[in-house]
Amino acid sequence: MALSIPTALRDELARTLPDRPFAVEFWDGSTLPPTDGASATTFRVKSPQALAHALRAPGQLGLGRAYVSGALDVDDLDATLELLDAWTPPALDVRAKARLAAAAVRSTGLVVPPKPPSAELRPRGRRHSLLRDRAAVRHHYDVSNDYFALFLDESMTYSCAIFSRGAKTLEEAQWTKRELVCTKLNLQAGERVLDVGCGWGAFAVHAAVEHGVHVTGITLSEPQAQRARQRAEDAGVADRVEIKVMDWRELAAEPFDAIASIGMVEHVGSGNIDNYAVRLRELLRPGGRLLNHGIARLRHGDPEAGAFSERFVFPDAAPLHLSRISYALEAANLEVTHAEGFREDYAETLRHWSRRFDDNLEEAVRLGGEERVRVWRLYLRAARRGFESGFLSIFQVVAHKPA
Repeated sequence: MALSIPTALRDELARTLPDRPFAVEFWDGSTLPPTDGASATTFRVKSPQALAHALRAPGQLGLGRAYVSGALDVDDLDATLELLDAWTPPALDVRAKARLAAAAVRSTGLVVPPKPPSAELRPRGRRHSLLRDRAAVRHHYDVSNDYFALFLDESMTYSCAIFSRGAKTLEEAQWTKRELVCTKLNLQAGERVLDVGCGWGAFAVHAAVEHGVHVTGITLSEPQAQRARQRAEDAGVADRVEIKVMDWRELAAEPFDAIASIGMVEHVGSGNIDNYAVRLRELLRPGGRLLNHGIARLRHGDPEAGAFSERFVFPDAAPLHLSRISYALEAANLEVTHAEGFREDYAETLRHWSRRFDDNLEEAVRLGGEERVRVWRLYLRAARRGFESGFLSIFQVVAHKPA
């Protein structure tokens, strides 16, 4: 038999949230209506566990846990994200939290807090240590290559595509991005190129095929490396593409003529960005070229990342400001010669990824499980809104090592 919601809990929620542009529907069918008469969205509390998650970790983390576990659902993810961007919940003092907790316990009978969802990762050890970075990266990437293939283009390029130069399809836009990187690096046949954070080898294979260079790619994900090696072999450039599973701090190689860092700098962190820039300079020949392609925050004063992304999507990832990245490059004695933003291009890329993912939900659940699918449906939409709203952008920064 389903539990019923006591009037006391609804009254307490109404008292705590006097301004509600949304409806709340409980597991017994009872509802708490919006205060303005028009609900932008409906939160469906499908289980007492949702209240327990929200009370245990008030804010984004608790709501995220309730949603990922399936105890909380919404009727329209896009409308809900738009609402949460515009709505400012009231601050809850200790008394208000205690009243809500007491009402929830009386209504649900829950006395033991629920465990966090299995899709959540709380990394251990020193932040951005080699061991912790490996665990964080593999949490995101090692679900399976087939899972990512559900929404990426055929080349498996997992970074911003460029539509603003005339591309119509995702495949065309990703080809445009890869070729633009090669052009900005002025790649010449026979040169040695380092691809930092090579993913599934899309850029490495492109540069080898289209420009005749030799590419060394590094990643922390063994499944990525296996697919990248196979792609190089299929393209007939296995002799010019070498893929290694290692951290950028572990790379010891003769200097490169050019370095491409695509979608990597977000994982470096503010504490390591200066060391990262110095290491890349050390790996360049005199006169060598570097292109850093990465997400950056636009507004100062905003947090590096939200609690949901920190635990469920990209643990320890921290988009820095463009000024901080440029400063690190300059301090490492690299000359920054060009910077270009592609904020709207990434928003469009994420629209394509979201649509493709939603078109393959059944297979996504089979490959990754329901919790991970709920994480990704939310993550792809929230990321898109970050670029649309001006919270995030993405920049390509070109720098040279003095000859």
